[in-house]
Amino acid sequence: MKTKCIVIDDEPLARKGLEDFITQTPFLMHVQSFSSAIEALTFLKEYSVDILFLDIQMPDMTGIELMQVLSDPPKVIFTTAHREFALDGFELDVADFLLKPFSYSRFLKAVYKTKESSPAAKNASREHVFIKCDGMIVKILIAEITYIETAKDYVKIHTVDNTYLTLVSLKQIEQELPKEQFIRVHRYYLVAFKHIDKLEGNLLYINNQRITISRTLRNDVYEAIIGNKLIER
Repeated sequence: MKTKCIVIDDEPLARKGLEDFITQTPFLMHVQSFSSAIEALTFLKEYSVDILFLDIQMPDMTGIELMQVLSDPPKVIFTTAHREFALDGFELDVADFLLKPFSYSRFLKAVYKTKESSPAAKNASREHVFIKCDGMIVKILIAEITYIETAKDYVKIHTVDNTYLTLVSLKQIEQELPKEQFIRVHRYYLVAFKHIDKLEGNLLYINNQRITISRTLRNDVYEAIIGNKLIER
């Protein structure tokens, strides 16, 4: 599973440069770019990403202010043309600080720093999760989870044999699961790779259940699920 990245920078050329670096790195996936920290904040409240490339000096809300607002930020790499902001960045426990302009090799060095003590790596060996359901604490085997969907203030966790309703957010659940086993296909759906039966346009099927794939995520979803494994004439 590729490492999901988003870019936040009010300068179009800076965004394009980072997007190109991400695209040419095989283990990275460019999910979205934003010219405003406020726009990105809305996205980050619903979706889980692995690396955030974040400019510091932006109008309306700075990168530092965004970091202070996020309760559980992903790994952050600050990007800026102003060296004097470096100290502020490291005090916020960011992974690295890239001073513009920077080379691809320096970009890659920053990316590898995010791998150190990554929560995703710790989750990779996890076999189960515990959730509160109907006044009880229930153990759910990760291998048996087929897909998870939002249901108003709750999420429904569907397994091979049961469905569990719990009062947490989809993003919270996503952060606790091994990212190489699950993929977000829509703001309302998180699915397990191993249980996907087929794909058809903007739909995928798990045990005959149709699940909508978001238009904005469709290409990334197909790439993550199929990659170069498609056999065709």
